[in-house]
Amino acid sequence: MVERDLRVAGTIWVVGCLVGLAASSPLAAQNSRIPSPVNENPLRPRGQNVIPVYDGWFENSDGSYTLCFGYFNLNTEASLDIALGPENRIEPSQYDGMQPTHFDPVPAPTLTVRYRHQWCVFSVTVPDDFGTGDIVWTLTSQGDELAATGSLVPVYILDEPISIGRAAVAPFLSLEENGPELQGRRGLWSGPRTVRANEPLPLTAWIEHAEPGTWLGWTKHQGPGEVTFAEPEIRLDVAEGPATTTASFSQPGNYVVRVQAINDTESSRNPTYGFEFHCCWTNGYVRVEVVE
Repeated sequence: MVERDLRVAGTIWVVGCLVGLAASSPLAAQNSRIPSPVNENPLRPRGQNVIPVYDGWFENSDGSYTLCFGYFNLNTEASLDIALGPENRIEPSQYDGMQPTHFDPVPAPTLTVRYRHQWCVFSVTVPDDFGTGDIVWTLTSQGDELAATGSLVPVYILDEPISIGRAAVAPFLSLEENGPELQGRRGLWSGPRTVRANEPLPLTAWIEHAEPGTWLGWTKHQGPGEVTFAEPEIRLDVAEGPATTTASFSQPGNYVVRVQAINDTESSRNPTYGFEFHCCWTNGYVRVEVVE
């Protein structure tokens, strides 16, 4: 009896931790159901779920609103790919298609010690009369369907692109030399660019910020094959300048690669420390057409 009670208590503790992780950012009432059975160790090398996450919203200067979504891959080693469609969809359908199809493993604790999910990897912009509507992102992984519901509830509001309380400001990002630039999580799009399979494609992000020390992270956002980056993470130690890597694509098809740029000099040991405060970074996306 004592052993069974300990197992039950352990399971309850894990559920509480998962709920606590959700509550640590404004995520209340997002998941349609908790995966069952609940593992006593939810972070495992493979075989675990990807949990969609609603990170919050902010108002734009034109009166529209942007809702941010991220995810928590409970696998420490395995990435997952979930194609757009019934198992990876946004409702209402007019907003479908911006979400990732590739899900990286849980970030290493050396990057984000306390809250270990992928922050605001895409956003959805809704009109000024959106009111009490909902944006629902549904993911099916390991046979479990989970959903994150985004709405304009006041408790979910985010600082964007400046956090006055932390004196933090998102970097300006450009994906083309002397090209358009953007600051914040609405996302700057570029491309398409064309490259042959298994040949390196140069990718440069131009950064402008008042302070030195911008971290940039590149990853696959969408696409049919594997994407390998020469330097998936780059530290730019000057306030303004370019940061270049290359990407190679394993097979032909249409891809999107994502870059996130965050300036945070508060913690040299944790370059992505600022994600935990929901501010302040900039998202960029590059469309790539890969041919044989």
